[in-house]
Amino acid sequence: MTKAGISIDVPGFGQLAIHTILSDYTGTLSCRGMLVPGVKDRLLELQKRVDIHIVTSDSYGTAETELAGVLSPHILHEPRHDVEKLSFALKFDPHHVAAFGNGNNDRLLLQTVKTAGGLAVAVDNGEGCALDALLSANIFIVGGVSALDLLLETRSCKATLRF
Repeated sequence: MTKAGISIDVPGFGQLAIHTILSDYTGTLSCRGMLVPGVKDRLLELQKRVDIHIVTSDSYGTAETELAGVLSPHILHEPRHDVEKLSFALKFDPHHVAAFGNGNNDRLLLQTVKTAGGLAVAVDNGEGCALDALLSANIFIVGGVSALDLLLETRSCKATLRF
């Protein structure tokens, strides 16, 4: 059975049809390696509607433990994590992706999704947001919970992106 996805009609911006979430972990959904309270519940709710993939450098080595019971993260191993994240993203149709990230290694992922007409969200979850990630996104938001809420309460996303 195919999941329903998330549809957001944004006046002047266009129709978003999200089928996949690609998210960084460190600094995006976690702070100092610890999953932020509320993120797990939102991931479980979103999994009912879309496919979710966490693609991370896992700087603190905690992603697998922290996400246990929700999903298994894809831990990056190549020398260029930005290129590896982009390669992972290209397995999907970026037009139907919502991407979340905060680091320089997220910039290519965010830019590709933004250029394809998907939703690219730069997130500061307490560890900062690289300027290149910010400039590659459609939206900047504070907090992983607030970022995921954009897809759970789509009027917020619509209000931010409309012309």
